[in-house]
Amino acid sequence: QVQLVESGGGLVQAGGSLRLSCAASGLTFRTYAMGWFRQAPGKEHEFVAAISAFSWSGVSTDYSDSVKGRFTISRDNAKNMVYLQMNSLKPEDTAVYYCAADPTGASHRSSAKYDAWGQGTQVTVSS
Repeated sequence: QVQLVESGGGLVQAGGSLRLSCAASGLTFRTYAMGWFRQAPGKEHEFVAAISAFSWSGVSTDYSDSVKGRFTISRDNAKNMVYLQMNSLKPEDTAVYYCAADPTGASHRSSAKYDAWGQGTQVTVSS
């Protein structure tokens, strides 16, 4: 079955950086779009970033307004990995971050499009 395993979370000071990784198995990775979502205590599940499957036109990415310009999503199809580089971190970025797989191949913001999820990795940003 599909398995997604996140890593790279931790505690960092405001202004610092972290890189999250997500290892995928049990799926034809190159055909899936991949996304990152997060959930902070007492808050709703929130879209962070998504990257489409490769096509003849290349790959597309999408970011929430709150992380645009600070976070970068990327993928390595040879390794079945997706990454989230997070720079200029703020205390409000504190959350559990989840990796998700979307079989449509297009990058979507709606969590309903994703049919596989990881267990999450905690990111804590101190002020």
